[in-house]
Amino acid sequence: MPKLKTNRAAAKRFRATASGKFKRGQSHKRHILTKKSPKRKRQLRGGDLVVAQDQGRVQQMLPWS
Repeated sequence: MPKLKTNRAAAKRFRATASGKFKRGQSHKRHILTKKSPKRKRQLRGGDLVVAQDQGRVQQMLPWS
């Protein structure tokens, strides 16, 4: 049986919660921020959970989470 390898790109983007779900950061906050309103940028600050349809896919990439 080969070793299970963690997908390193996914490991940098997702963190597991205590309940087994995955947290992710918001998109659209990297560049071209001058044309975005302060309200929009403020609302992008917090993280969010990965949607239920993608939970299995992320779990496969992060087998030890």
